[in-house]
Amino acid sequence: MLVKAWVIPLVCLDFEIRRDYIVKNLCVNRNRPQLHCDGKCYLAKKLAETEKQQQRQAEQDYLASLIYQVMDTNTQNFFSVQPSGFELPLDLVFQYNSVLSPRNFPNEIFHPPLAV
Repeated sequence: MLVKAWVIPLVCLDFEIRRDYIVKNLCVNRNRPQLHCDGKCYLAKKLAETEKQQQRQAEQDYLASLIYQVMDTNTQNFFSVQPSGFELPLDLVFQYNSVLSPRNFPNEIFHPPLAV
């Protein structure tokens, strides 16, 4: 968290230290000195890039914390059986009837008549 607070000031400090190089080589408007950009376009681009990166990192951290919280709090609920008030009657009989059950097939195999 402390590092995140220092990212933007470090970008500005880097800009101030390398201002001459940025104005001469990296500025988008270096060929148009009448605009008096002086590298501010480069600084704005870097600050926007830094903000976007921080926002992406914050989203990833938030999603990771959500996943961790869900898995941490519900792990016991996923893998443990909790008794409920429902009980099955002891005389309950389940019958399974299927079309493929052996009792649905004929006992004999059909034999065609012999040709003479």
